[in-house]
Amino acid sequence: MIGRAVALILALALLAAPVAAEAQQAGKVFRVGLIVVGPAPVSVVLGPDPANPANPPLRAFLHGLRALGYVEGKNLAMEWRSGEGKFERFPDIVRELISLKVDVIVTTTNPVTQVAMNVTRTVPIVMATSVAPEREGLVQSLARPGGNVTGLTIEEGPEIVGKRLELLKQIVPRMSRVAFLGSKTEWSGGWDRTAEAAARALGITLLFAEHAPTQYADAFALIARERPDALLVAQSSVNFGNRRPIADFAAKSRLPAMYPNGLFAEAGGLIAYGVSLTDLFRRAAACVDRILRGANPADLPVEQPTRFELVINMRTAKALGLTIPPSLLLRADQLIE
Repeated sequence: MIGRAVALILALALLAAPVAAEAQQAGKVFRVGLIVVGPAPVSVVLGPDPANPANPPLRAFLHGLRALGYVEGKNLAMEWRSGEGKFERFPDIVRELISLKVDVIVTTTNPVTQVAMNVTRTVPIVMATSVAPEREGLVQSLARPGGNVTGLTIEEGPEIVGKRLELLKQIVPRMSRVAFLGSKTEWSGGWDRTAEAAARALGITLLFAEHAPTQYADAFALIARERPDALLVAQSSVNFGNRRPIADFAAKSRLPAMYPNGLFAEAGGLIAYGVSLTDLFRRAAACVDRILRGANPADLPVEQPTRFELVINMRTAKALGLTIPPSLLLRADQLIE
């Protein structure tokens, strides 16, 4: 009788353990820190209603978490932070988030990810976007990151430059010289050879307009002096953070320009073709969810982009006196009127 009683007590204890664990998990408030480069304060990036951020990728991330059952004020606390364009601020921001005992840190550029890695090797880090994370030493491999960092890559491959040039030439058929605005990093690693080969096939000469990490004056002066027919903007976190000044320069110079993602077009750029950032940030929410449920970042493969989008700013086209071909209008995922 005693033996059966002990066995019954043990069985009930084993059954109760998972229930208790689920109750504890259900009652936990998860704290997620997300760092953007800026250049604006986080209050501007989020807009007047932080529950529905004005920034489309951040809105997609938060809505993605909600769809997975995370609700701010109940089981989720979001810690939004912006470096306001000042990279020297990121170490302090990461340390502040760690002091708040965040469960996950979400980064949006390679430099921020590297800073976060330098500060902590234990708190999970999810890259909402990254460029060549394996080559840059952010992960050991895409299949098995091996550390506390995983997430998504925005890496598109050099061949996408040819696609962008083809689309731009449909709008500006007579263009023969195009300025490529980027850093040495964007121009190296095969991009130069692939881009120049694609340009030659279209009868185009590329002019490399190199900019420093946060300084565009020399590049803009070179473009103004050389007077190319159009502008091709490289995919980079620095260009993304300066998308409005770049679009403003192109508008003032009356240069038709192709950009790497739709948010450049929303900032006034003419046309953009590239990875959908809202899709990446929505998928980043799913990655955060897996980690909060106990997955090890070291074992979560870095995900590749799957959705590309074409965005055309019709207001900018009109201001430049350009007619968008009907074929492009039909293909566009978004037309900004």
